[in-house]
Amino acid sequence: MKSTESNPQPSSVLPFQILLGTMVVTTCTLFLGFHFMKKANAEAAAPENPMNHTNRLANEKSPYLLQHAHNPVDWYSWGEEAFEKARSENKMIFLSIGYSTCHWCHVMAHESFEDEEIAKVMNEYFVCVKLDREERPDVDKIYMTFVQATTGSGGWPMSVWLTPDLKPVVGGTYFPPESKFGRPGFPDICKQIGDAWKNDRQRLIDSGNDVVKKLREVFASKPSSGQKLDHSVLEKAYARIASQYDEENKGFGAAPKFPRPVIFNFLLRHMYRKGKTSPEGAEALSMTLETLDVMAKGGIRDHLGGGFHRYAVDQHWHVPHFEKMLYDQAQLAISYLEAFQITRKERYADVASAILDYVLSDMTSPDGGFYSAEDADSVIEEGKPDHAEGAFYVWEYDEVNSLLGEEKAAWFNAMYGVVKGGNAPVGSDPHEEFKNKNILIQRMDAAGVADKFKVSTQAVEKAMNDARQRLKTARDKRPRPHLDDKIITAWNGLMISAFAKAGQILPDGDKYRQAAMKATSFIRDHMYDSSNQTLYRIFRGERSGIEGFLDDHAFLINGLLDLYETTFDIRWIEWAAELQERQDALFWDSDHGGYFATEAGSKNILLRMKDDYDGAEPSANSIAIMNLLRLNHMLGNAQTLEKAQSSLDSFSVNLSNQPSGMPQMLVAVDHFLHPTRQIVFAADPASSLLIEMKRELNEIFIPGKVVLLADGKEGQQFLSTHLAFIQSVSRLDNKATAYICEDYVCQRPVNTLDAFVSRLRP
Repeated sequence: MKSTESNPQPSSVLPFQILLGTMVVTTCTLFLGFHFMKKANAEAAAPENPMNHTNRLANEKSPYLLQHAHNPVDWYSWGEEAFEKARSENKMIFLSIGYSTCHWCHVMAHESFEDEEIAKVMNEYFVCVKLDREERPDVDKIYMTFVQATTGSGGWPMSVWLTPDLKPVVGGTYFPPESKFGRPGFPDICKQIGDAWKNDRQRLIDSGNDVVKKLREVFASKPSSGQKLDHSVLEKAYARIASQYDEENKGFGAAPKFPRPVIFNFLLRHMYRKGKTSPEGAEALSMTLETLDVMAKGGIRDHLGGGFHRYAVDQHWHVPHFEKMLYDQAQLAISYLEAFQITRKERYADVASAILDYVLSDMTSPDGGFYSAEDADSVIEEGKPDHAEGAFYVWEYDEVNSLLGEEKAAWFNAMYGVVKGGNAPVGSDPHEEFKNKNILIQRMDAAGVADKFKVSTQAVEKAMNDARQRLKTARDKRPRPHLDDKIITAWNGLMISAFAKAGQILPDGDKYRQAAMKATSFIRDHMYDSSNQTLYRIFRGERSGIEGFLDDHAFLINGLLDLYETTFDIRWIEWAAELQERQDALFWDSDHGGYFATEAGSKNILLRMKDDYDGAEPSANSIAIMNLLRLNHMLGNAQTLEKAQSSLDSFSVNLSNQPSGMPQMLVAVDHFLHPTRQIVFAADPASSLLIEMKRELNEIFIPGKVVLLADGKEGQQFLSTHLAFIQSVSRLDNKATAYICEDYVCQRPVNTLDAFVSRLRP
């Protein structure tokens, strides 16, 4: 199973004789957990309140690890110190994995890890290890696969018991502090497992060995099936995705509702190939736009501050899990930008701008790097310890009326569904956590409100702009949710892509283009060692020693290619090519194609995995394959095309059997199967005609296009050393000139705006 969920169902303890012969491991099934059936303590999200303890985590940089630095648990971070202790004392390892903005991680921390008596049990039986999944996605993936395969679900916090040589034998997610209703409590589980290790150790060791054997079989690199990828895989994927569409509520599948922008990416490209007016093309576009519209109106969107929450727990997109993740902002911004390109409807540009402005305002460091996440939980009232999920975002009816006045409040309440008793849908708030609270959800547009109250639409629009600002100003005085201020290279790569594309597509895109360049410079200056071409994953005050994984390289390369096409600054494509060489050296599977997530010889890793599932984030392999295809057309390197084809071949079985689980990789398949459109400009970068041509080009949705600039200087020189024909590209009559090509078979060049537009829009 696959989990993108931070609020898992409670786990059951596995029998020690784990029947791994019945393991069902698939990277193409999304686990969608519901809000936990037990109401958390109001103060459950308060790990920052220190107790009279300090453990080794106080020396860490990770916000998640630091949240546990004052637990009475004798925590270690993931590393040799902990493993040597486990080996020397012959103790099992208790591994707890989460991240700093995870609501149910806070709950388990408060209930169990801050409890003196439970901590004594943990310290007696185990070497206890804390891991930030965002720092070490490689470790998280291995043990999450084990938990999902053996329990049928997964999520964070993740709890796994390991032998001293790191082999998993028991696992789950959240465990309550006491045994109730036939469910074992966490300390009882610890005692059971600890006693089993003392009294029946060999059985657990054998079980761990069997686990690793089965996992190796599941994730072993396999040669290509020999099955040729053709358009049928795209057709099969489309049919499956379309069959999951929720006609009534929009989106795909039942509650909880996750945005999953990778599906939009595939659908919009399918629409492009089929034609916007064809039945299937129109359906693909309609499913995408209807879902984007419902999300934009829903409670999943922050209507005051911008940005989107992680997911909605109900089918109506109303009650969110209030966490905000950088990777969601990046991908959704691109989805709305592409919707704007296709439809030219301003509402999509407005949503994209609001996302990007939120990131600039609340998730950007002074030096330009982008922070990771904002928590779902926050203090209910300044100076008091009680926390609650969504406390920062929800509103009482009387509070809105007091801030806006009777008339404007009536308009606002009609627009955003604010009512006296609170507006959480029946069934989505079983423990009345949102009683008398309102989660803003757009029920009417300005015209509807104007009609209801018999006033002008313009008056409503003006009043609502003022009302939103008033409420935001009042909200900004509340205690803010915790900010995870670590900077992750992979997620910054996604965000650089979003800002770069906004710089291309939006009329006022200059500030977004500048943000993309500043973030890229930050990564280059602070998270990259050019002397040995080493990319690092984490920065928080200083660069960590964790070297970049496959997703860090692939996502950053993608961002660099997008930034080059936005700015035509040759530095970015040069660095992308350099990083690609490094990625190939570290992660390439020379036997079967595709990329491993970790480099060969990584310490304390049970096995190297190749991920292909496109979930909350696209899989690194999906982005890596697309990068290879783009670099082939930008720099003419035949090896990149060979690697792309070899990679697609290596994933061909899963693409054929489970295509709907790999929509971003299908974007790469689509690109591979169709001719690539190249637009090569010969111009001075400052040419006004070039700027106008780029503006016209970026108003059109042309997926997979490649845009290059022959500037007559260093940029053209670099490109021509890789792509010979660029050397001969020149300006006609000393004016900006466009060469429009397919697979480098070019039409006659044009040097007027009208001629260029007519070629783009035949």
